[in-house]
Amino acid sequence: MSALAFTLGTQPPAVALPALACDCHVHVYDDQYPAAPNARLRPPNATPVQYRALQARLGLTRVVLVNPSTYGTDNRALCAGLAAFGSASRGVAVIEGRESDATLRSLHAQGVRGVRLNLSLGVTGSLDDLEALAHRIAGLGWHLQLLMPPQQLADAAPRLAQLPVPLVFDHFARLPSATALTESAHAHVLRLQAAGKAWVKLSGGYIVSPEHRVSDPTLTPLARSFIDNAPERVIWGSDWPHATSSAGTHPWPDDAEQLDCLAHWAQTPARLQQILVDNPSTLYDFPADPKLAAAPMMETP
Repeated sequence: MSALAFTLGTQPPAVALPALACDCHVHVYDDQYPAAPNARLRPPNATPVQYRALQARLGLTRVVLVNPSTYGTDNRALCAGLAAFGSASRGVAVIEGRESDATLRSLHAQGVRGVRLNLSLGVTGSLDDLEALAHRIAGLGWHLQLLMPPQQLADAAPRLAQLPVPLVFDHFARLPSATALTESAHAHVLRLQAAGKAWVKLSGGYIVSPEHRVSDPTLTPLARSFIDNAPERVIWGSDWPHATSSAGTHPWPDDAEQLDCLAHWAQTPARLQQILVDNPSTLYDFPADPKLAAAPMMETP
């Protein structure tokens, strides 16, 4: 695998990124950990070393690892990635909700700050688990990251507003960019965001674009709707290593282009700073000391 794996291009972004910029949606894959039997995405290994090379190209410092649907509720690959990146990383796990307090405290100590309920491609969990998961993690100060079809989101909105934890909607809240502004789910997300209940992660724009393009112009009004509504409740993620590209759903994106698109949506350096640095620092509880002690990068044997 090349040093710059799972991405197009070799140049840095045209925009200069602020110090401590964070990529809030990255997966690591390691075939020493078995995939869940019903996993639909089974990409090749994607390692911390490979992502570190991309970080250097892009000018990023911090990273949030999200346990991929491939592993169900097995968080071992996630925890190995967190150990590799050290205090410059945070994690979003996938749990059943029946884990012991000691298990959850151990995940917290390793950098986990949220759990994901993936109702689009996930292999575990259902909408029936919303309240139980939220109450299970509330005492830890974690958030609940959600990925669900728009109509399901709209139907669940009253329940979402009552949950005792912050919500994070990843991948533009899974709203199709060409029609998003007319979706009832879009209005619900804006209300939750403005009320301080929810964050929106501008990740995987090529997934919600009908053209599967990072620079699809229909993404601009959708991204700006969230940024203008509550700029303090927006974060960004690359979605590296782009597992849906490995599955042949669409071409590989250029991750530098993704950041340049984000700068275009943000419009000002101050808002770019907010989305890439200030908001992730708040949501993921990153240490205030900028001298982050990352562990040495080594390939997993």
